[in-house]
Amino acid sequence: MSFSLTRRTFGGIAVSLLATSAAGRAFAQEKVIRIGFQKYGTLVLLKGKGLLEEKLAPIGWSVKWTEFPAGPQLLEALNVGAVDFGSTGEAPPIFAQAAGAPLVYVAHEPPAPRGEAILVPKDSPIQTVADLKGKKVALNKGSNVHYLLVKALEEAGVGYDEITTAFLPPADARAAFEQGSVDAWAIWDPFQAAAEVAIEARTLRNGEGIVSNHQFYLGARDFVEANAEPLDVLVAAIGEIDVWTKANPTAAAEELAPSVGIPAEILTVALERQSYGIKALDEKVIAEQQSIADTFHKLGLLPQPISIADAVRGGAS
Repeated sequence: MSFSLTRRTFGGIAVSLLATSAAGRAFAQEKVIRIGFQKYGTLVLLKGKGLLEEKLAPIGWSVKWTEFPAGPQLLEALNVGAVDFGSTGEAPPIFAQAAGAPLVYVAHEPPAPRGEAILVPKDSPIQTVADLKGKKVALNKGSNVHYLLVKALEEAGVGYDEITTAFLPPADARAAFEQGSVDAWAIWDPFQAAAEVAIEARTLRNGEGIVSNHQFYLGARDFVEANAEPLDVLVAAIGEIDVWTKANPTAAAEELAPSVGIPAEILTVALERQSYGIKALDEKVIAEQQSIADTFHKLGLLPQPISIADAVRGGAS
């Protein structure tokens, strides 16, 4: 009897171990692309439509989405291995690459220079960028508008060291701007459009003529190099969303509004200033991004020079 019980017990253990082993193998074989996104943009629409999940399922991949307040935070997550892919403006990947983040430029969207601006309160005595000398400007450190501010000051003959910067994320910057604790605010859409409409913020200078304001899609190097198929599916899905959004900005705004918390009519303004048409980086875009990196290094904002070309998927197209 004792032997029989032992056999049954052993058999139960064996079955349990086999089940655990099978579950472990299934877990190990699970293929997930972890995407970081911000409150606004093509990736939010891609997430909302479920298009990527639909296209990845046949090749055995799923998606995990994580929201971030801005590009620098998203790329920090990529640096520590918490996400595999995300989208930011021009400056965040430069700072991240300089800090040693293993990132790769996968693709970009065409220029959208009106999609970022330096704003001042509607009744501010500040009339030109030159008037910012000695003033305090709020911005998200290392974001796309960081370069806009640098170039706008340069154009106006004002040294970067002749203003005071207040490094704040968008929500805190908006509060500081409304309370009058900063004189100006460098910000991107849709926060830019919201401030223009809701509190009649005045545009002091947008990016036209001085910055391109590209949107970049970036991946962790290990993920990009090992997973060409799902990455290509992802890029193609973004392309489909781009085509749809460009043709239907009002409908896209209505879809975005609940998640962004900004009225659709404001988002429509932002979406019409956005650019569409995802493509690989070419030599011109790489050169523009290198110029930004060199500018930041010259200003002492980067600890060392970097080579953008070293971080481009497959080299320039």
